[in-house]
Amino acid sequence: MTKPPVTISLCMIVKNEEQTLARCLDSVVDLMDEIIIVDTGSTDQTKTIAARYTDRLYTFDWNDDFAAARNESFDKATCSYILWLDADDVLLEPDRERLRSLKRHLSTDIDAVVMPLHLAEGGQGEPLFTSRRIRLVKRERQYRWTGRLHEDLVIPEGRIVHSDAAVTHRRVEDHTLCNQRILARWISESGKLEGRLLYFYANECFDRKEYAEAAEAFNRLLGEPSGYREDRITACVRLAECYLHLGEPEQQLDSLLRSFRYDVPQADLCCMVGDWFFTRKEWSTATYWYEKALEQRGVSGFRAVPLPCYSWLPHVRLSHCCANLGKLDASYEHNQKALRYLPKDPHLLDNERKLRKAIQNLSSSVRPSK
Repeated sequence: MTKPPVTISLCMIVKNEEQTLARCLDSVVDLMDEIIIVDTGSTDQTKTIAARYTDRLYTFDWNDDFAAARNESFDKATCSYILWLDADDVLLEPDRERLRSLKRHLSTDIDAVVMPLHLAEGGQGEPLFTSRRIRLVKRERQYRWTGRLHEDLVIPEGRIVHSDAAVTHRRVEDHTLCNQRILARWISESGKLEGRLLYFYANECFDRKEYAEAAEAFNRLLGEPSGYREDRITACVRLAECYLHLGEPEQQLDSLLRSFRYDVPQADLCCMVGDWFFTRKEWSTATYWYEKALEQRGVSGFRAVPLPCYSWLPHVRLSHCCANLGKLDASYEHNQKALRYLPKDPHLLDNERKLRKAIQNLSSSVRPSK
């Protein structure tokens, strides 16, 4: 029996996205069976651009509620699955092929698909920061968005799988002022600052570099009796950075170690603890934490993490630690492992030459004379 073909509705909400919308749609238009765009009040050429790709273009009266707008776009979908994107997202060519393969092979008993979201890129286009988002959902399950700001797609139950088809986020516009206004209204109407609302407030303070206020808010959040595990880990990471800027190194380390209450040590946290000792030239202790980072296998969960901590960065740090501990062979080996990730990096190539020469000189100095 032939399996029914999977069809996908692309659902987007947009406002004044003339700089990025065509780029986004060009990267997925041939993979979608319908494109639904809900405009929330554009005053530029966004709607004109959208009309080149679809006749499913709608207007939504903006009410400072991202979840409401996204739910409106989902309500317009007619295909078996829904994919959502922002206008400043794009699928690069390898990820287009992965999505094409996913669509071809997706079993219709799958309710939701989680995909990577690359948030920042390096000079070679390599992803530097990544998170994961529920990106593709079965329409008949009628999953809904919640939250006026930093909205979440709620999946109370269902069969969820992970895909390696990544979405790359390339922001052009700064939405900070809009987010601050929505958050202030939300807090005012809520009448209380706790839970995820407190988490969002703390992050807004952090983004504005108001580190004392952010630290107070993160500590309040961590003092609550319950909360999302990954929110708490992120709070510990950002609290540590607050203390770094506030010149309180002991509290910085305590905040990083506090994250281990909520999960096993993850690679980026291990690197951050290692860096704390590295900057103090405590090479043996730093080595321990970088080696712990290497024990972690891949990124898990939904919080944003720096990818170098899961690949080349621990090796670079270990190369320096080993060199300072007089372990030149181990230093050279870690430098070589880092080069496998960054084969053209000038600093690593220069370090390779210096280490090879130092090892040769050491070998010559200990060689017995005839």
